[in-house]
Amino acid sequence: METEAKEIAERLEAATTLLERTLSWLEERQGALTGEVERITATVEQGRREAELAEKLAAAEEELAELKAGSAQNALNPLRRTLPSTTSEMLAKHGIGEGPVDVRTLDAALAGLSLEQRIAVKSQLLRAGAIA
Repeated sequence: METEAKEIAERLEAATTLLERTLSWLEERQGALTGEVERITATVEQGRREAELAEKLAAAEEELAELKAGSAQNALNPLRRTLPSTTSEMLAKHGIGEGPVDVRTLDAALAGLSLEQRIAVKSQLLRAGAIA
């Protein structure tokens, strides 16, 4: 019986050694697999972020194109803007009529006004689109 017990103990020891090696191999393998999964996950997340950024960029480019088209259309077909009647009368007295105003002529026409009044008239003309 002692020999049988000895044989069983040896077999158990061999099986334990083999199980320990197998366990070590499985732990190494699991570590390698986990690393691969993390890299795949990171790649997937990066792909989603890139897609989001690409969509935002496309939307911004589209909005920019619309704004450019709108400003070009406004330049070709400006809205009708009017000046206050007092400003129009004052400019008419100095020979400045409808259409774009020459800045030198305007400065000569506004010479008799105070600084605040000149600023007000020029801002009205800018809003009306008469001065560039």
